[in-house]
Amino acid sequence: MSAFRAPQVILFSEDVERAVAFYSGLGFVETFRVPAEGEPIHVDLELDGYKLGVASVESVRDDHGLDPVAHGQRAAVILWTDDVDAAFEELTANGVQALAPPGEWLGRLRIAWIADPDGHPVQLVQED
Repeated sequence: MSAFRAPQVILFSEDVERAVAFYSGLGFVETFRVPAEGEPIHVDLELDGYKLGVASVESVRDDHGLDPVAHGQRAAVILWTDDVDAAFEELTANGVQALAPPGEWLGRLRIAWIADPDGHPVQLVQED
């Protein structure tokens, strides 16, 4: 069997720039963009060694022949933090959509859920 490496998640977006701005605001740093100038069809971002890609629905459809689902809760991005409550409060105060407020889970984790601009759930989590 082939050896695999460098896993990455690609999220489909109807507005790549908006999604990139959202994830950049969470601390992700852009590492790749195509095209280099103008409206992007694909952008890769990285945070703490983890790569997240954002690809336009049109590009996935036109360039790759797929039929991506553009809305709904199709995948989740998980972000660990030292203070879920403060992060949730700051993000929602700045207009990010809340999905579920901070709460205890499994007796050892504190989690909250927000949504990115395309509706993908983003879980904020900390160890208690």
